[in-house]
Amino acid sequence: MQARSASDRLTLDRDQVERFRRDCVALTGAAPSLDNVLALAVSGGPDSLALLLLAHAAFPGAVIAATVDHGLRPEAVEEAALVRRLCNQLDVPHETLAGTVPAAGNLQQGARALRYALLADWAMGRAAWVATAHQQDDVAETFLMRARRGAGAGGLAAMAAARPLGPIQLIRPLLGWTRAELEALVEGAGIAPVRDPSNQDPRFDRARIRALLAEAGDLPADRLAAAARNLRDAEDALAWIADREWQARAVVAGGKVALDPAGLPRELRRRLAERAVATVREAHGLSPEWRETGLEPLLAALDSGGTGTLAEVIGRTKAAIWRFELAPPRRSH
Repeated sequence: MQARSASDRLTLDRDQVERFRRDCVALTGAAPSLDNVLALAVSGGPDSLALLLLAHAAFPGAVIAATVDHGLRPEAVEEAALVRRLCNQLDVPHETLAGTVPAAGNLQQGARALRYALLADWAMGRAAWVATAHQQDDVAETFLMRARRGAGAGGLAAMAAARPLGPIQLIRPLLGWTRAELEALVEGAGIAPVRDPSNQDPRFDRARIRALLAEAGDLPADRLAAAARNLRDAEDALAWIADREWQARAVVAGGKVALDPAGLPRELRRRLAERAVATVREAHGLSPEWRETGLEPLLAALDSGGTGTLAEVIGRTKAAIWRFELAPPRRSH
């Protein structure tokens, strides 16, 4: 990654900088400043480099950056060093965050979980927000990846533009920008970005979907992203309604949940059952998140007046009320 001379301020198009400023402040509510710093996740790829250049131009002196080394590729050490050199040129404080992805499970999911955990720990006490460089084409790719797996509204919805990341806020100010315009911005600044080979590796779902979108003119990324944004609105509305119904219908006491599902559409019954399982788990010191996929069988059992178990929680129907509690330990034989 070669940049212009240190004396060159890497001047960007003024309209693009102002556009980024508006997009960012719409998520943060206030412009980043010395007292409210914006932290950036910068891998060295074109999207994250564009994020770095735009944030530096829009909020000079109020930006810090980090690069995550997942320990998966030996090249990552040099890539992080290249980002650090550019940050030094821009007078942006930079750190490399190193970790190890668990050997078991989905590699890319593990890398994503590690990345967010490291970023949250690093930013705590340093920044008010952490920004990532997800953009419109990422939204379109994710939409297709999840559609082919049969995802529902929540899975198909566009990633949230802002959400909690531990005690701070994660923001994605580039969701309205295309990959092409971000690459052009970086190229115009005279910088050669890092190219992650996994983005072209057909072993990974995203690489295959990216190749499909590049070849299929009748699958425009902007329209797919628009569909995902519409579903985000629908998902937010469903989450709001589900929260309201939870407050009205759920009774939580003694690590147990009693829930009245009468008259609710199936999707709301499903969401409330999922929340009940999470609530019981959390009350007993277990993680409220789990990776099991047995929610549909549990819902079918409850709807038929029966009993089902999911993630160490047993649910049963009694007098038209759903009751959830920690399942008794399994007997050893």
